[in-house]
Amino acid sequence: MANKRIDEPTGVETVGHEWDGIEELNNPLPRWWVWTTYLTIIFAIGYMIVYPAIPLLHSGTEGLWGWSSRGQLAAELKAANEAKGETLAAIAAAPIETIAPGSDLYNKAVAGGRAAFRQNCVQCHGAGAAGNPGYPSLKDDDWLWGGNAQEIETTITHGIRSPDDAATRSSLMPSFGRDGILTPAQVNDVASYVLSLSGKAPNDAAAQSGAAIFTANCAVCHGNDAKGSRAFGAPNLTDAVWLYGGSHDKVVASVTNAHAGVMPAWGAKLDPVTIKMLALYVHSLGGGEDFVEAPTTPAAESGNAQP
Repeated sequence: MANKRIDEPTGVETVGHEWDGIEELNNPLPRWWVWTTYLTIIFAIGYMIVYPAIPLLHSGTEGLWGWSSRGQLAAELKAANEAKGETLAAIAAAPIETIAPGSDLYNKAVAGGRAAFRQNCVQCHGAGAAGNPGYPSLKDDDWLWGGNAQEIETTITHGIRSPDDAATRSSLMPSFGRDGILTPAQVNDVASYVLSLSGKAPNDAAAQSGAAIFTANCAVCHGNDAKGSRAFGAPNLTDAVWLYGGSHDKVVASVTNAHAGVMPAWGAKLDPVTIKMLALYVHSLGGGEDFVEAPTTPAAESGNAQP
């Protein structure tokens, strides 16, 4: 302070600091800058009063207007849900087999199912629904339990071998090698036979021997023609679709130690409308089958059908 003086060329007082002969003039701040600073302070105080701004121990101040970004999001979500409520109600009211492919309701349901699939199903079936080893592709027409929309809905609702659902889809293939039902040589021969059905192995002596073993042990579920049975969830063995791999070693491993994959029963996790939309989306991927109505009996037509 003692070093302050009036700078003669400018007539402005110095601030008293000097470094290597250089001094600083104590010029006043520009008036516009000062008023801008005052206005920002006033604005900040007003903002803190009107909007939630001050953090407290367990929450924060709510502000005079009661606005919050969470409240705005909730209001926007509520408006969006109300906007689509009519569509969801229409999907809920319509039996799934009556929602015709190509209709406006079908297209909206598929769009909703696509979103639900990305959230719940891609972890196992993949983002493109092409599947992974042990998790089936949903884009082909190879269905264990049926491929029309109603059957797909049932599978999604109750799952496969889900321990939490009494109505779950369930099948059990014996571990023929591990349990000693077949010898390693017999397992090898039946694997050769199975692969020969799709042209992946020659119809040699091993395959011919495996045919008799297959008839005695496997045909009861897979059928004498090895084309599978949806009543048992037994896959078709004559095509080129393999859930756990179609090499000779993989088939031998499957016959030796049977797989028992589990799919959750989504009926306990998702609402019925979401499941219906999921089923229609899966049905739309390319392998969906037409709904086949059960034949009507004469008794049912006359009104005398027994329960």
